[in-house]
Amino acid sequence: MSHDPYDADRPLLMHCSCGRHASAAEHAVAELKTRSEQADVEAESRQFVEAALVKALFPQDAVRRRFLKAVGRGTAMAAISSVLPVASLQAMAAEKGPLEKKDLKIGFIPITCATPLIMAHPLGFYSKQGLDVQVVKTAGWALIRDKMLNKEYDATHFLSPMPVAISLGLGAPATPMHVATIQNTNGQAITLAVKHKDKRDPKDWKGFKFAVPFEYSMHNFLLRYYVAEAGLDPDRDIQIRVVPPPEMVANLRAGNIDGFLGPDPFNQRAVFEEVGFIHLLTKDLWNGHPCCAFGTSADFIQKNPNTFIALYRAVLNAAAMAREARNRELIAKVISPQAYLNQPETVVAQVLTGKFADGLGNVKVVPDRADFDPMPWQSMAVWMLTQMKRWGYLKGDVDYKAVAEKVFLLTDAKKQMKALDLAVPEDKAGGYPKFTVMGKTFDPAKPQAYIDSFAIKRS
Repeated sequence: MSHDPYDADRPLLMHCSCGRHASAAEHAVAELKTRSEQADVEAESRQFVEAALVKALFPQDAVRRRFLKAVGRGTAMAAISSVLPVASLQAMAAEKGPLEKKDLKIGFIPITCATPLIMAHPLGFYSKQGLDVQVVKTAGWALIRDKMLNKEYDATHFLSPMPVAISLGLGAPATPMHVATIQNTNGQAITLAVKHKDKRDPKDWKGFKFAVPFEYSMHNFLLRYYVAEAGLDPDRDIQIRVVPPPEMVANLRAGNIDGFLGPDPFNQRAVFEEVGFIHLLTKDLWNGHPCCAFGTSADFIQKNPNTFIALYRAVLNAAAMAREARNRELIAKVISPQAYLNQPETVVAQVLTGKFADGLGNVKVVPDRADFDPMPWQSMAVWMLTQMKRWGYLKGDVDYKAVAEKVFLLTDAKKQMKALDLAVPEDKAGGYPKFTVMGKTFDPAKPQAYIDSFAIKRS
């Protein structure tokens, strides 16, 4: 068996079962396109019925306006929906402006975190918005950063802390970047070499060498958090190295590292290759945590506002499809081939469906092992900033709220989701919901107190 994660010779997919397509991947693309088109028709039909119903109930314009003003549009729509369960009247009502730029390059790292951004290409979500997008497989996160700074990419798959770091000038010239959507939540794991099956307690990891994909990553921050909670200093008791995700399994096999906290599908690939086992999923540390994001520069948005909205719509539509469990096996077929992840379909399917072998002789069923909730909650950005401050990446005073609101475009995400008739989560905290990380509540209103509460820290 070849162990090259970019091995193009291995047959990844079976022939199409219906006989009308050249491969199972093409069949999956066709089926998902059909589902998407059916959803579009259903949305348009709901909107037509809604509008007709409102006019039928209140045929006089003045009466209709007074009613809506008196009870509020939200209450009115809820009342109407109780009679006829339909989606928002506002869906897709916004006019689309002319695109400033149609030919775009979008970077991605070949990991399942980028699923919405990747699948939007073969499924035609970009072309539906009038865009001609080239999705470019990229070797590592430093290269992603550099190509964004050099304007070689128009938008990209980011690690969610990267736009925060770049905007603040950490590791690169300060350049305003924005998170349009979270690409995925959860979707990571701590994987250890098979020789460490008897060392499941992190207290026993002193001297271990770990890989993470980038310094400014949830992987690095969660690994540091986890070992520090076990009493180990991540800068003194273990070694943390930056290794591109496609190289993690090979480094584990070679004994260069003892484990990694990395993105999928490489945790599952280590199990598939029988060189590692899944110690834990990061959802067990923080269920619903952000991982990767879709974003671009402030400069691109300013110069291409309509193009940016078109990109937004394409990626949000893809995320909505990816969230549905019934689509996950087909999506695995679509994104597994060489042009995208270049991974065995069975590995990707185990990640996306959440039914997987853990390398310890168990088959686990965790449907939300990976999810694709696009909401860029600003409290997520505040948490990232606390970890940058905690470990000495960020010095001096920090205006947490100002940075979070500048980088994470929550208001834009809500607006575009409403325009696409997508469900927008209830937001009682004004963009700053609290989270629980390893049993400890994070209050985004008290970031310094949170940092001060840790026994092991640099700041």
